[in-house]
Amino acid sequence: MTEVLPLAGFSVGITAARRADELGALLVRKGATVRYGPAIRIVPLSDDTELHAATARLLDERLDAVVATTGIGFRGWIEAAEGWGIGEALLDRLGKASVLARGPKAKGAIRAAGLSEDYSPASESNAELLQHLLASGVDGQRIAVQLHGEPLRYFVDSLRDAGAEVIEIPVYRWVGPADPGPLDKLLDGVLDGSIDAMPFTSAPAAASMLAFAKRTARLPGVVDALTRRIVVACVGPITAAPLAALGIPTVQPERARIGALARTVSQALEARSPRLRVAGRCIELRGQAAIVDGQWCDVAPAPMALLRVLAAEPGRVISRRELTSALPSGGEEHAVETAIGRLRTSLGEGKVVQTVVKRGYRLAVEGAR
Repeated sequence: MTEVLPLAGFSVGITAARRADELGALLVRKGATVRYGPAIRIVPLSDDTELHAATARLLDERLDAVVATTGIGFRGWIEAAEGWGIGEALLDRLGKASVLARGPKAKGAIRAAGLSEDYSPASESNAELLQHLLASGVDGQRIAVQLHGEPLRYFVDSLRDAGAEVIEIPVYRWVGPADPGPLDKLLDGVLDGSIDAMPFTSAPAAASMLAFAKRTARLPGVVDALTRRIVVACVGPITAAPLAALGIPTVQPERARIGALARTVSQALEARSPRLRVAGRCIELRGQAAIVDGQWCDVAPAPMALLRVLAAEPGRVISRRELTSALPSGGEEHAVETAIGRLRTSLGEGKVVQTVVKRGYRLAVEGAR
């Protein structure tokens, strides 16, 4: 018997710009089908006048502290300064300041530049980093904050409210995808039921995906699908914020790591896989497929949609009208009969789905009437 991987049958949509391939590979290794629809892309600002002006301002006077929020951003900043011929001056200024790193990647970039960090929160969160700064007293201090794709309004405003002068360092920014086609198709999958999970690694990606859904008049349907049917996983609470604002529930790993995020997605999908004893057979629903007595069964979208409805209330008679509304493309009642016939064939057992004359269909669960 061929081993059925734990995520076989599930389809996962990924909107990330960075590390999408790494996350996808972890899920594919568990058997999932991965569909990519980048919602954002990173635009480096190495030639941007705003970054040059912020760096020059930082070099004009003393600097008390610098906050590195991402490894890629901190490295990009140093590289840009070297290109302008002020790399040594910047490193000298940073070396005389207190250097704080949000997480291990920022810490690694700091050390690669020949500097050392004075503090890095165990939680790898901006919130704990901010709390540390405020607790140490920032009134009258000059603090540089390296941004990571979007303004850190709460972080920066809190420091300013506490009396600090804050220099924002915009090393790169998030913009929409150059080709929105893959994202457009991914949202179609969200709406037609062919996507089972969506993990997010950044708040900008989540916000951009929702904004695209709104621009294309699909936001209500997307929010409904993400709320009721799809496993939505976020690497942390900041990433989850745009989704939480619309009432979309999320699952999150204990640690903000790509590997932990993949495990969280896997655990949530497996927990949502109904396992039923029907007509003497063990049936497990796996998103876009079914496992019958440990054997993989390919099930087309329309029959699979009906199987999900029948399995949601095993044993209850579901009317043809209810089943018609569950078909991906709608249709007449005869379309239900056709899909039921294909479902029985796919499962290899005609007795799994019973016809109840003039009433509808039900799964042949013991004790059901």
